[in-house]
Amino acid sequence: MERMRAARLHLPTRTLSVQEVARPVPGPGEVLVKVGAAGVCLSDVHLVDGTLTPLYLEGDRVTLGHEVAGTVDTLGPGVTGWTPGQRVVLQAGERRGGRTHTRGVDYDGGWAEYALASATTLVALPSTLPLDQAAIIPDAVSTPWAAVTGTGDVRPAQAVGVWGAGGLGAHAVQLLRAVGAYPVIAVDPAPAARGRALHFGADLALDSGDPLLREQVLGATGGAGLEAAFDFAGAPPVREQALSVLAPKGRLVLVGLSDQPLTVDRSTRFSYLQHRILGHYGSEEHHVAQLVRLAEGGRLDFSRSVTDVLPLEEAATAVRRMETKEGDPVRLILRP
Repeated sequence: MERMRAARLHLPTRTLSVQEVARPVPGPGEVLVKVGAAGVCLSDVHLVDGTLTPLYLEGDRVTLGHEVAGTVDTLGPGVTGWTPGQRVVLQAGERRGGRTHTRGVDYDGGWAEYALASATTLVALPSTLPLDQAAIIPDAVSTPWAAVTGTGDVRPAQAVGVWGAGGLGAHAVQLLRAVGAYPVIAVDPAPAARGRALHFGADLALDSGDPLLREQVLGATGGAGLEAAFDFAGAPPVREQALSVLAPKGRLVLVGLSDQPLTVDRSTRFSYLQHRILGHYGSEEHHVAQLVRLAEGGRLDFSRSVTDVLPLEEAATAVRRMETKEGDPVRLILRP
């Protein structure tokens, strides 16, 4: 039996360690992928710190990693349309029995030398897109892309605000600029995050603690307010603040997750202005394919999204750096 290295999380103790495990063998409809790059996400941090628990995991250990790119290694029985050596990125999850199972959460992911994947979750990559950049497209880029183009339905020249300029929020800024939103206003209490938002294309970056924030938003939008606001922070105060600067019939899209109650303090105003609050989660298969195509065509550039690349053995270090924001990372990449 062939072996490989994998960064495994022991759920009862929340212990992450790199171990020697059996290399998976692809079954019918499956493909074994040699991992070239795997992203490190805040969801991985939350799995390690215990604030996130898998819903459908069988057993008490899982190989982390839902942002994965690599090359096809071995085809399982009945798989056609793929060839060994072909460059691919993997969808962050798949539907099983009517439920969404997330890679690296509900089943083994890509913080390993090899990853097993259903053939239907593979997306072909052009030779021009580096694996490090391709790996982060599922989730880090596809989640805000789906929120912007789907749930939020942002149209050209609409005024939009982004609360939280971390990995997903910074990409939201970039994507909003790509679809023609104007102005794009980023809001974050951290100076480094505001600087990153401007670097990614924000027209204005504001401190959420600024008592004149409302006046600045109204000034930037000709007094109209925001037609759409995106909460990537998952914090109740953010939602209150965003609602306070929405234009009539404006919508607030909740992307950041929170277990805190969702409240609307001024419900009469909310109804009078016909505001809407929309929940958003993840992305669909076609969103990843769209982003790969846009990157291939030069419409999107993810080179500034990769802050650092670390060896697989430093998975725990990568998690700590994401948690503490050491080096102000957008995304860290593990490379086996």
